[in-house]
Amino acid sequence: MDTTQTTTLPQAGATSSWRKSDTMWMLGLYGTAIGAGVLFLPINAGVGGMIPLIIMAILAFPMTFFAHRGLTRFVLSGKNPGEDITEVVEEHFGVGAGKLITLLYFFAIYPILLVYSVAITNTVDSFLTHQLGMVSPPRAILSLILIIGMMTIVRFGEKMIVKAMSVLVFPFVAALMVLACYLIPQWSGAALETLSLSSASTTGNGLWMTLWLAIPVMVFSFNHSPIISSFAVAKREEYGDGAEKKCSRILACAHIMMVLTVMFFVFSCVLSLSPADLAEAKAQNISILSYLANHFNAPVIA
Repeated sequence: MDTTQTTTLPQAGATSSWRKSDTMWMLGLYGTAIGAGVLFLPINAGVGGMIPLIIMAILAFPMTFFAHRGLTRFVLSGKNPGEDITEVVEEHFGVGAGKLITLLYFFAIYPILLVYSVAITNTVDSFLTHQLGMVSPPRAILSLILIIGMMTIVRFGEKMIVKAMSVLVFPFVAALMVLACYLIPQWSGAALETLSLSSASTTGNGLWMTLWLAIPVMVFSFNHSPIISSFAVAKREEYGDGAEKKCSRILACAHIMMVLTVMFFVFSCVLSLSPADLAEAKAQNISILSYLANHFNAPVIA
């Protein structure tokens, strides 16, 4: 018993301190969540007017934080420290139910991969044709090259991905903030004209239908559930019984950072465009960066 006490007490006490690994995971979670979804969020959220956008800004933190924290706690509930989400599911529900839930977990992530594949192909194709002046390559070849490139990155392993995302997050956040500030002189009152609970959005849907369609896009924009299992396992190996408290703190910091930076970027984009412009961007199915570069013909955005 003496040996057990000396090994668990330092781990529990260590949760009060903030380590370099915690910072890397916080930035890694941010970088994993913030991606193509954020570049489509201003279009899908802003096309319905300002009221749905304000409601989503209020709901953004509680909806995403508590969902990711619940998934993290579930992974941490396993008896063995090294168990990932698949093994924890089998431990709690048995092999048969475990395989079923794991299959459902796969189908929850698989559509995200499809959306990313289409989004990154459209964005790169738009960049090649509009900004670089190249002839549009065949979509099949372009998408194959992009997917092979992303799969190559995945092959480097968890630690390399987290380290890379924690580094890439700095220029990404800087780009979002610089662009959001750059658009401030372009702000107009067109979006503010939709500040009415009774007015229909430009897509012909009411407030509740707009929220019904836009909230999944917001959740997708802040989603880093695929890496939660690795995150929980790594923190449990590092902090032991104190991993739950530390994971909650890291998740809270990551989500606060997400909501503040992303929603400022979203509001800046929406205020710089009219509802008709956002509807046109949605019809073209390209990211907000591609549309802004084409719409304003600005070298900085391009």
